[in-house]
Amino acid sequence: MKFLFVSNYINHHQIPFCNAMYDLLGEEFAFLQTEPMEEERIRMGWQQNVELPYLLKYYEEPERGKQLIAGSQVVLFGGVEDERYIAERLRRGAPVVRYSERLYREGQWKAISPRGLRRKYLDHTRYRRRNVYMLCSGAYVPSDFHIVGAYPDKLLRWGYFPETRSFEVERLFADKKPGKILWAARFLRLKHPELAIEAAKWLRDREYDFHMDIIGGGELEPDVRAWIQQYQLEEHVTLRGFLTPSKVREAMEEADIFLATSDRNEGWGAVLNEAMNSGCAVVADHMMGGVPFLIRHEENGLIYRDGDVEMFCRQVEKLVQNRGLCRKLGENAYRTITEQWNAQMAAKRLIALCVRLQFIQVEELRNATQWNAEQFDGKDDFPSQGPCSHAPVISERHMLEWLMRGKFSC
Repeated sequence: MKFLFVSNYINHHQIPFCNAMYDLLGEEFAFLQTEPMEEERIRMGWQQNVELPYLLKYYEEPERGKQLIAGSQVVLFGGVEDERYIAERLRRGAPVVRYSERLYREGQWKAISPRGLRRKYLDHTRYRRRNVYMLCSGAYVPSDFHIVGAYPDKLLRWGYFPETRSFEVERLFADKKPGKILWAARFLRLKHPELAIEAAKWLRDREYDFHMDIIGGGELEPDVRAWIQQYQLEEHVTLRGFLTPSKVREAMEEADIFLATSDRNEGWGAVLNEAMNSGCAVVADHMMGGVPFLIRHEENGLIYRDGDVEMFCRQVEKLVQNRGLCRKLGENAYRTITEQWNAQMAAKRLIALCVRLQFIQVEELRNATQWNAEQFDGKDDFPSQGPCSHAPVISERHMLEWLMRGKFSC
């Protein structure tokens, strides 16, 4: 096996990337799932009832799984807390490409814990000079790993790559409903559904013509219903409950504006990719992991300071006032995803990285199923932007300033 992807379970956010890898490598690529998917995710429609030719299950064939992890040329490892899966491979110095969301979601002050630092040293820092690279699924990941001295000059931009859809641009925007605002997530404290309600109240009080759909459910649903009733927003806000991923995408394609209100505990936020691919003008919290990688403020979306409710509401108001701005941001957002931040680009660049690092020989790839030698000649430098480009180490304190000044490039 040339390339093995090991993670806890496969889901609809990972399948497009895995499909792209399989298109390039054929049977030389496999996804090894270490555990069954949780029931809550299945109820949300994450389970894919499709046969995937590259999907293997460690918990059904553990001996085969161990052999694949030991013998594959490259292992991509992430989403699994148990380091024992790759411990022997790391000890031998065999190539490993890791991916991770941030280490310190609750705050980088957690890094002072001696016990935590020892754990980070054992899992990461001691391999800093080995054949191990880190794909950073979020713009705050580099800063976290920099604190513990791990992966110097080996931190690369990465993310989640859900399905990318292609549209005739004029048709996409012609089908959008003016004044349609969308919020979609589980009703959890880290997702901040209350901010959607605050924005709706702000707009209603200023007599704007709009309608907001809220998709999802969860522990805060009674509170959300109470806030809507308290503010008398029933004519302006519709709760649509949980919808399948495909139905959520349909709602995004109708919406002018998408609200991404998760806080620092959101490692990436795949709804960003999906909403941008759907041509939405996104208003996003600057502490969401994917925001600095995906959004250029006032060019392909709007960013607000984490926790600043007034700034958030004013950004939403700006879009409701100016549908031309919605169109501009939405078009640029669509191009960001279709031209750069998508599964096909990520797969090509990751394979190119492995060739550049001599983990895989390009001559071997030319014999693989559907491989086209013109897709990569083995000589390219790291790209300057997008997947597999160098991930800058920027402190949390300075990130918002960088974003607002346009100094942080996608």
